Amino acid sequence: MIVLAAENPVKPHLAELALGLVAFLLLLYVLARFVVPRFEALFAARADKIEGGIEKAEQAQAAAAEALERFRAQLADARAEAARIREEARAEGERVRAELRAEAQAESRRMIAQGEAELAGQRSRIAAEMRPELGRLAVELAERIVGEPLADEARRRGSVDRFLAELDRR
Repeated sequence: MIVLAAENPVKPHLAELALGLVAFLLLLYVLARFVVPRFEALFAARADKIEGGIEKAEQAQAAAAEALERFRAQLADARAEAARIREEARAEGERVRAELRAEAQAESRRMIAQGEAELAGQRSRIAAEMRPELGRLAVELAERIVGEPLADEARRRGSVDRFLAELDRR
């Protein structure tokens, strides 16, 4: 039983301990030399990608805000242009309406003047056509009133002319 007492199962052998320590240090060296840098490179790439995505999102948001402002400015310009065009169209309509009204009034005045000229011409023509008849009727009437024939041509014409002049005055 002595042999059993000499070897303690809980107490490790010094060679095992040294070999375990060398293996641990070798594993630690391999991890520190090859694995950790790769993990850190992956983490850095991932962080860069996330930061780049955030920057891109911020840039996209800024570009969208700028585009929105440009759109609003263009919309305001378009509204102002539409208002200007409406105002020009209204003014043009007023101008055309005034021109048409002036043309209609001028045409109306021309037609009235033409009608009056036609009436005056017809009155003159009718008066000229009726003058001999009126003269004959006036002479007949005068002969009935006076009771004697007015054979004298000069007296007849003088009477007719006086009668017609009096009609013209009325």
